[in-house]
Amino acid sequence: MTRQPFFYDITLRDGNQSLKKPWNLEEKELIFNKLTEFGVQGIEVGFPASSELDFTACQRLAQIAPDTTVVSALARTVEKDILRAVEAVHFCAKPRIHTFIAMSPFNMKYVLNKEPMEVRRLAIEAVKFAKEKIGAKGDIEFSIEHFGDCAENIDFVIDTLKEVVKSGATVINLPNTVERERIKNFVDLVEKVYIALPKDICISVHCHNDLGMATAATVESYFAGATQLECCLNGLGERAGNTNVYEVAVALYNSGVEVPLNLSNIYELALTVSEMANVKIPELAPLIGPQALAHRSGIHQDGAIKTKDMEKGAYRPIHPTLIGRKDDEKIGFTSQSGKTAIFEIIKDAGYPITIQEAVRITPAVKEAAEKVGELPTRNIIDIYFREVFNVKGDFRLVSFEKLAENVFNLKFFHKEKFYELDGHGNGPVDACLDALRQAGFEMKLIDYRQSALDGEIFGSGAAAMTVIHFEDKEGKTLISRGKDESTIKANVKAIFNGLNLLTE
Repeated sequence: MTRQPFFYDITLRDGNQSLKKPWNLEEKELIFNKLTEFGVQGIEVGFPASSELDFTACQRLAQIAPDTTVVSALARTVEKDILRAVEAVHFCAKPRIHTFIAMSPFNMKYVLNKEPMEVRRLAIEAVKFAKEKIGAKGDIEFSIEHFGDCAENIDFVIDTLKEVVKSGATVINLPNTVERERIKNFVDLVEKVYIALPKDICISVHCHNDLGMATAATVESYFAGATQLECCLNGLGERAGNTNVYEVAVALYNSGVEVPLNLSNIYELALTVSEMANVKIPELAPLIGPQALAHRSGIHQDGAIKTKDMEKGAYRPIHPTLIGRKDDEKIGFTSQSGKTAIFEIIKDAGYPITIQEAVRITPAVKEAAEKVGELPTRNIIDIYFREVFNVKGDFRLVSFEKLAENVFNLKFFHKEKFYELDGHGNGPVDACLDALRQAGFEMKLIDYRQSALDGEIFGSGAAAMTVIHFEDKEGKTLISRGKDESTIKANVKAIFNGLNLLTE
């Protein structure tokens, strides 16, 4: 598919009319400018005949429109509506009059109370009149309201559209005004119209989201021949809303279609529109929702973390930066999560941890999550400190004091038995291990490191952390940590934490 889609935004008309508090002129102008920055090629600025306020807004937006942007005003197939629309938008370089009438058997009979041939006559006359009044520089869009309900009279509709095109319409819009059934049925109707009309006519679709399929209907209609895609920012619109432009744009982008929009504007634009419309973005909204990048399943978290720096993620449709999201994939811990989540959460919070340690504290974190649901990071960090830096077990340190050069006194309990021994060695670690050997507790030290700690992270009292690698009886290595204001005590605490881990 080589043709470029034409994004026709209807936020200022369909979107605005659905708001509990419609926008004023200043707000409409802000949205209009955001739309031109976003790169949409056409903007429906309103329904000028509906009110003086709407007429004034349409007129103002037409006056400030870039020369490259089509500015459209809606009008019923009524001469006074059309004249008002022409008066509102004729200022701009690319004015458009968008007129419409329903052609579904149900609506013609029960809403319009008109015979099909009368509806056809109204459509043709309205298009001719609009074309005459807007002149050569403008174009005419004609919509069949409730086109999605026209399967039983599609031949009548197509014959009417052929006459409408001869009368001057260059854009034929096919709305799924109320989404009622399968996407395929709607798209098949779109394709029939596309095949029947001259190929210089632009086919457009305008889909509502009553069953949650507006994005899919719009995307598939593009591949069936529709070029103009009528969409709304944030999916605003009557009832369940109109097609969400962000979803359509990204779906086409992922399908290899050249999308003429500044996709990196999407996230900021979505937040702005949400605030201005006072319509909250649902937590699970695709692409822009607060939870759209969140993972809580252990399996998903593992895949997300392994691919987080890649363009294609294991569990996301795009890289967040494509739409201007600076927040990365969120890892939340629930009882369904696992060690990988704990590792990432603690590491991202600035604390040292290994996967081995994450495995070790997972049961305690899961137990806490089972009681309250998703655990805040602070709770996970508290468990980390308790389980990593204060390991409970058979060994309990009482004191470790320097007696002389390379001589230290160690006091501790093993179960209920108290020990006091003097250890000798090249430094406190060697001396402590020597005292333990005298008591019958042999430990094989593989590696030892000590480093200063960030006081802001670990608390103002923390100054040093010791990391010791031990080898157990089966030859497996484990890490134990100790922290204290005293570097010597940090060493000994790490050793005793290691003893308790070895004897678990």
